[in-house]
Amino acid sequence: MSGGFNLAPALARLSPDRPLVIVDADEVTLRFVDGFDRFLRDRGLYLDLTSYRLQGNVKSRADNATLLDIEVTALLEEFRQDLDSLEAVPGARESLANLSRLASIVVLSNITEAQAPARRRNLLSLSLDFPLVANSGPKGPAVRALAARTQAASFFIDDIPQHLASTAEFAPQVFRIHLVGEARLRGLLPLPIHAHCGAMDWGSAEAFITAQLI
Repeated sequence: MSGGFNLAPALARLSPDRPLVIVDADEVTLRFVDGFDRFLRDRGLYLDLTSYRLQGNVKSRADNATLLDIEVTALLEEFRQDLDSLEAVPGARESLANLSRLASIVVLSNITEAQAPARRRNLLSLSLDFPLVANSGPKGPAVRALAARTQAASFFIDDIPQHLASTAEFAPQVFRIHLVGEARLRGLLPLPIHAHCGAMDWGSAEAFITAQLI
């Protein structure tokens, strides 16, 4: 990664004696699925979420026909060109504001460097003024690099089990929290085995983190 959204700027803002909370963006901090659904409806399509994936769950409003995976991928690429209009997951702003009094916050998002400025604008519009790291692939290595910056407790919040598993491999000392912000997606995945906490909402995640710090 290069430019202003790699690890270096985020690491420079972390304090060695301050706890760290690393949060995912889509479906943890930002309502990606809700935004994508609105994008689809403008095109005569809709989401019928029967599994924890977007491919296979996009249908035509005219005849309920399911779009091919390649068509959904193309729509996602178009939608991701302008990631600055998503709403916050309920409770995210309030909980992160509270947690920021106790810990440093970093947003770790799997986006390209080109997409990062729009994501940054989106976060700022929601008063989520935290360092943003643009990541690619499993998040464990990035979590390890960030957590190594502090001697205090570290936490990682994500909705994707694979990223929790990657963190368990590369940074096992980090507390791992599974949180799904989209209500329609909850229940489509079992609690990941690598999660220390399965949070139903941001209030639950905040309570878990606070309990470890006080």
